[in-house]
Amino acid sequence: MNRRTVESHPFGPAVTNLVEQFSRLPGIGKKSAERLAHHVLAAPQGEALALADAIREVKATIRACRVCFNLTQEETCRICSSPQRNHHVVCIVEQPRDLIALEASGSYDGVYHVLRGRISPLEGIGPEDLTIDALVRRVRHEGVQELIMATNPTLEGDGTALFISNLLASDPVRITRLARGIASGSVLEFANREMLADAMRGRQAF
Repeated sequence: MNRRTVESHPFGPAVTNLVEQFSRLPGIGKKSAERLAHHVLAAPQGEALALADAIREVKATIRACRVCFNLTQEETCRICSSPQRNHHVVCIVEQPRDLIALEASGSYDGVYHVLRGRISPLEGIGPEDLTIDALVRRVRHEGVQELIMATNPTLEGDGTALFISNLLASDPVRITRLARGIASGSVLEFANREMLADAMRGRQAF
């Protein structure tokens, strides 16, 4: 229902607008949007306004980490700031949610680099739209010894990993990728913790 106009609600234009805004969320259709709107209407005023305040707060305070482009409230995220992490090993992921999935596996003690997407010519997304230039600077100026390609095992994800690998082919950095225990065409966000741990431990030369 994204980007479609919601029918006028009998409760008035304010509710119509609320339903329309909910319907723009991923995975939320008209019926779900209406249920969410009615929940907000039935909730105590303080509870409903707390939701609005939480949305305002994250939009106002959450930013990209200046090092890895993960989401953070600080200038540098807690992973990049941690002296306990191995800063010589960088795991490349497409989105912050992929980083969260890998962290939940408990099998990795290095740092990350979030591309903020993947190369997809059909969608008009090229290398310049991602954080690849910043990644290259990290590799060449921060003593990175290994890059782990953890882009999603899709056509676009593999193509993005190949592009980065070719870009850094002449640099003295080891490039590996997650073991293919993750099925082709799947996404990291939905892989279970054991699968991701096995993939991290079994990474291989790219």
